[in-house]
Order: sequence, then structure tokens, then C-alpha cells
Amino acid sequence: MGNDAAPTVRRAEPRDARSIAEVHVRAWQEAYAHLLPAAFLAALDVDAREDRWRGLVADPDLTVLVAERDGRVVGWASAGAGRDDEPVRDRELEGIYVLAGHHGSGTGQALLDAAVGTEPAFLWVADRNPRAEAFYRRNGFERDGARKHVPIGPAGLDAVRMVR
Repeated sequence: MGNDAAPTVRRAEPRDARSIAEVHVRAWQEAYAHLLPAAFLAALDVDAREDRWRGLVADPDLTVLVAERDGRVVGWASAGAGRDDEPVRDRELEGIYVLAGHHGSGTGQALLDAAVGTEPAFLWVADRNPRAEAFYRRNGFERDGARKHVPIGPAGLDAVRMVR
């Protein structure tokens, strides 16, 4: 990537909804090309996600963060009390995505640190996503044996829970 400077990580604002949605769509297309049908990924709608993100950013119970490099949003993270019926920890890393061109730049680490720090937490990660799982393992997360199928698009994704 060539940019050794640390990213700027800050709390998201309503004006960031479009940028978060753009990163969300592009990061899914990059990260899940081996897990979801190409036609589904190509049809992801930034406009629909922008509306959803506007609401999520405004939710006082959810922490939404953005990472910027050179004034552009290149990643985001969200964390909250947990969406599971019986959360195994008090904090869930609900999502974290960084554009592939910024992998290895410290952006994901900065987002994770700001979202959950080193506190006990849990997350769900797509099974067969070795890059993401290795990142979480480096940060003290381990699979706990819980699995679920997440209905996404025509096929869905199998996910595994990781905790620390």
C-alpha cells in the first residue's frame, strides 16, 4: 500500500453512512468472492446499505467507527452488547471490514483496538475465511465450537463464534 502512517480512527457520524456503505459492499466483494455467488456480490446495493448505516450510526447502543487514510474511509468496525439471545461476553465485535488494498497496513488492528480493546469479547466470522480468523487469533480470540448458518443471498454463509 505504501502508506506507513497510522490511520485516523474516529466515531462515525451520519455523514459517513455513504462511505461506510461503499466500503461494506466492496469489502464483501473482496472478502467473500470464494464463499458467495458472484452475481449476488455484484448486485449488492450501496444505496440500501447507506440507509441502513444511517440508522446504525445513530443507534446509541452501538459503537460505529471509521478508519480514514488520506481523508477517505477505508474501513469500519461496529461493536455492541451482543446480538445473540444469550451473549457469551458483554461485548460483541459485530463487524469489521477493511478494503483489501489496506490489508496489512494496521488499519484493521486500529479499528479492533478502538472497538473492543483488549477486553473480553466475542464475534462471528465466516467459516473458511482464514485471513480474518488468523487476524482474530493474533488478538486472542479462539473458536468456542458454536456455529450458525447466516442467511445471506441465495446460499448464506456458515459462521463460527470466536471468544476471548
